[in-house]
Amino acid sequence: MYPQFSSRVKLFSIAMTSVALLSACQEAPPAAAPGGMPPAQVSIQKVTRESTPITIKLPATLAGNKEVEIRARVSGIVASRNFEEGQKVAAGQSLFTLDLVPFTLEVEKAQAELNAAQASVEQAQRERDRLRKLKNERSVSKRDFDNAASNYDIAVANLASAKVVLNEVKLDLEYAQVKSPVSGIIGRELISEGSYVSGPEILLTQLTETDTMRVRFGFSEREQLQMRKDVDSGSLTLPTNNEFEAQLILQDGSRHNNVGKVNFSDVRVNRYTGTSEMQAKVNNPNGQLRPGQFVRVQLIGAVRNNAVLLPQRAVLDNGTGKFVYVATENEQGAMVALPAPVEVGEWVRVNDGNFWVIRSGLTDGQPVITEGIARIFFPGMPITIVSEGE
Repeated sequence: MYPQFSSRVKLFSIAMTSVALLSACQEAPPAAAPGGMPPAQVSIQKVTRESTPITIKLPATLAGNKEVEIRARVSGIVASRNFEEGQKVAAGQSLFTLDLVPFTLEVEKAQAELNAAQASVEQAQRERDRLRKLKNERSVSKRDFDNAASNYDIAVANLASAKVVLNEVKLDLEYAQVKSPVSGIIGRELISEGSYVSGPEILLTQLTETDTMRVRFGFSEREQLQMRKDVDSGSLTLPTNNEFEAQLILQDGSRHNNVGKVNFSDVRVNRYTGTSEMQAKVNNPNGQLRPGQFVRVQLIGAVRNNAVLLPQRAVLDNGTGKFVYVATENEQGAMVALPAPVEVGEWVRVNDGNFWVIRSGLTDGQPVITEGIARIFFPGMPITIVSEGE
């Protein structure tokens, strides 16, 4: 009895083990990575080429369209200051008034001298006309008439000189009411009331026209050389005469409402910074922009021709350079992810997406992994392609 029972138990155990092994074989994954890890599920995008607008971002500083130093053209005592510091002033508005009494007296003196010169002309004219009549009657010598005619000419010249002197002192009186040459924002006073100013060498204040602002930025020589090479090769098209549109990005990341245009590009390279200065003008009607402000300028108008664009998430950095993962079939016929080093160019935005321009490292048609990169833990890891983007 016991031997038969023992045989049945052995047969039952063998049968159950076979069933368990068969079940395990049916549930095992088809192709696991080393260590039992399943293939990473990824999406790919095949390399294609297209032309795309690019923007060039550079740091910039702002300056007023006109930055004027206010100085008195005449000397005198400052009698009054006629503005509030930091406020907007209009062209022609008096900013400072010097003591006007000395200038008014000079005008009156010059006016009197002009009146005397006018009287001398009239007297000399009468004497000349009288002697001309006597000369015709041969009652006076030709020499006496010539002297009278010369005296008249001298009197006329003195009258003209007196008019010039009067205009000069009137101009000095005008200059004594130091006026703003342009509209703009006035700075703080540098000379207070009661102080003596000796003329143009004394700076009274400064004025900045802010309705239009100048955006100044530098373009490095290295970047210019690369752009010239790209233009010569046909991979880059620049706007005519380098008249880029200029979009300002403020410190908080917002964009200024008005877009300017580059209107100046210096041919000289600064030997200290290695850059060429460029300038754009931007309208500033609401006064949001201020002189000395730091911004970033985006130059718009260049086009990258036949460019490879990849989503930014597909481009990685290993510390020595940029690379992407390319879906590649290995010797066993399985798909694996292999890294490919690339050279990146500009960062562009297309249809609300951020992309890198790939300058080199890829060929047309290569399947670049764009989704599921976080599941790739090492180069050569098996992958499964679940979708293909455009």
